[in-house]
Amino acid sequence: MKLRKKTAAAMIMALLCATLASGCGQTKIGYIDGERVSKEAPQINSLIEEGNQKIEEAQTQASQDLQKKMQENPNMSQEDLQKAQMDGQRKIQGLNQSYSLQLRQKMDVALAAVSKDKKLDAVVNNSTDQPVAITGAVDVTDDVIAQLQ
Repeated sequence: MKLRKKTAAAMIMALLCATLASGCGQTKIGYIDGERVSKEAPQINSLIEEGNQKIEEAQTQASQDLQKKMQENPNMSQEDLQKAQMDGQRKIQGLNQSYSLQLRQKMDVALAAVSKDKKLDAVVNNSTDQPVAITGAVDVTDDVIAQLQ
C-alpha cells in the first residue's frame, strides 16, 4: 500500500516537472480529501453499508455451512475441512472485490464529471498521511461529494 502511494506521488511529481519544463503552465490540478468523501458522500456511504452487510451475511452463512458439513460428517478429513473453509473465504473475497469495484466506479464517474466541469487536467487524493496537494491546486472535495448525493 505504501509502495502505491510512493509510486503515485512520484508519478504526480514527474507529471508536474514535465509540465513545468515544457513551459506551458496551463495544467489545472484538483485534489480531493478521499477520507472526507468516504464519510460524507451518501452514495458511497450506502454502498459501504450494503457491502459490509452482505459480507457479514456471507461470513455467517459460511460459518453455518461449515458447521452443517461437520455435523453431517463428523469424521471429515482435514483436507475436506480446509476446502470448505476456503470455499467460504472465496465467496467473501468475491463480494469484497465486487463492492470495491463498485466504489471505484462511482468515484471515477464523479471525478470525471467534476474534472470536466472544472476543466481540470488531473485530480489527486490529498490524504492526511501523505499530502500531495500543490500550491495552486483546486480543492474539489465538496464538488465530488455533491456529485455523489
